[in-house]
Amino acid sequence: MSPALAAGLQLAFVVVVLTVVYVPLGDYMAAVFTRPRHLRVERAIYRVCRVDPHADQTWSGYALSVLGFSAASVLFLYVLQRIQGVLPLSGGLSGVSPAVAFNTAVSFVTNTNWQSYTPETTMSNLTQAAGLAVQNFVSAAVGLAVAIALIRGFVRVRGSGQIGNFWVDLVRGCLRILLPLSLLVAVILLTQGVIMSFHTGFASTALDGTAAHNALAPVASQEAIKELGTNGGGILGANSAHPFENPTPLSNVVEILAILIIPVSLTRTFGTMVGSRRQGLTLLSVMALLWGSMLAFVSWAEQHVHGVAAQAAGAMMSGPMMEGKEVRFGIPGSVLFAVSTTGTSTGAVNSAHDSYSAAGGGALMLNMLLGEIAPGGVGTGLYGILVFAIIAVFVGGLLVGRTPEYLGKKLRRREVTMAALAVLVMPALVLVGTGITVILHSTPGFLTNGGAPGSPGSIHGFSEVLYAFASASNNNGSAFGGLTATSDWLQSSLGIAMLLGRFLPIIFVLALAGSLAAQKKTPAGAGTLPTHGAMFSGLLVGTIVLVAALTFFPALALGPIAEALS
Repeated sequence: MSPALAAGLQLAFVVVVLTVVYVPLGDYMAAVFTRPRHLRVERAIYRVCRVDPHADQTWSGYALSVLGFSAASVLFLYVLQRIQGVLPLSGGLSGVSPAVAFNTAVSFVTNTNWQSYTPETTMSNLTQAAGLAVQNFVSAAVGLAVAIALIRGFVRVRGSGQIGNFWVDLVRGCLRILLPLSLLVAVILLTQGVIMSFHTGFASTALDGTAAHNALAPVASQEAIKELGTNGGGILGANSAHPFENPTPLSNVVEILAILIIPVSLTRTFGTMVGSRRQGLTLLSVMALLWGSMLAFVSWAEQHVHGVAAQAAGAMMSGPMMEGKEVRFGIPGSVLFAVSTTGTSTGAVNSAHDSYSAAGGGALMLNMLLGEIAPGGVGTGLYGILVFAIIAVFVGGLLVGRTPEYLGKKLRRREVTMAALAVLVMPALVLVGTGITVILHSTPGFLTNGGAPGSPGSIHGFSEVLYAFASASNNNGSAFGGLTATSDWLQSSLGIAMLLGRFLPIIFVLALAGSLAAQKKTPAGAGTLPTHGAMFSGLLVGTIVLVAALTFFPALALGPIAEALS
């Protein structure tokens, strides 16, 4: 089978499956968050936690619940890592160091899953299952809850200012959506050979006759929620490139589908809840256009040999750029995975992003810098693109002199301010963090690429730092592997970027939801700008690209663009 045919079949399979599940899954998720009936197990959880499931919250109460739950999660996960050496299933591993434990706790609670450690030699099976895997569920459910709260801001018609109950949304997201889908995906992965074991490993003899130790773990169950929750933290160090996590081309496609299925279907959920399916399809069309454009560009870039990584592998060789990619996936399976994981907040990898061509690696970085809204993470992608939609409506209204309204709610100074602040958080964190890091005298010691200013090595070293802060601030978690992020500065600065990049936008989005919910709906008039169809899709794409271009073009010009042109 030719590479072109393989690429076409994989892409067609992904698109067909997403098309088939789009309506039923999207409508099911809308029903989960709108039906008043609670399941028996949910009522038991509410009683134990002393939660009134019938009490709605204002945006401030909702935000305090999110922050309180997340703070408790960070503390629990930190303590669990520190004491894992005296707990069962430790496998002889000692407690995690304070810096790594802090960075990891923040990373998994913020849905970033940045890993500055080797999992199989650092985390016990108990820590993986009871700590990291649990956060894979609840951190994804938090993002989903915030997205639903914002939708309620558009839907509420009485002007009460209440946007739902965080604890109900959290429990329903975990038990009714993430858990059933994880069971299904885990079973499929098991049929493909993904391992599931609580043994720590087994001994073997390598081809050269030397003794080797092969790590084992309960991978299948955690691999499923790793992808479905757009988490990305691998239970094994090689992540989804490891044959125990992702053994076959079919398992690779299943994992890609798991990454995309909830964010894509949430646009249907949005359309169903606001009473206009065309609104959801408009957002989906924008996501599809950006995702498809990135996929086409990176696929083209990886068929050519350019940049530092290519030169290290032998720049004069012919053929596609296979350095850093698994042969069993090839260019099509690697690129499809890479574009999907950087277009969401997943961060899982089945190839080394640092080994991509300068243009291809730069495009993956840009995919994150767009705000990860193509299609984005679980919940985060939807509320991210809705924030851009609000800005697009406001700008469009100013351009043509029409009333800035979106779904029957007026966009006044407060709403636009909250949307603008939510958009500006990530660029500020990326640019400030990168700027400080590259001027530190210690930074070159943590880069595998260096050299005189302006040399290809120094340019790629800058790209590695820029990628790290883009990943942390967008709660992605993937990395250019040439950066050794174990220094105190990088552990702390990236941890702070993860925290602020996660929770500041959530606070602004919830404040926006509360402001919208406090308004009464107004009927559309002759001066209302239509927010569905090709014209608004074009306006929204232009707004997203323009914001990213104006903000990040100078930084990209110093890194991947300069490298690609060198």
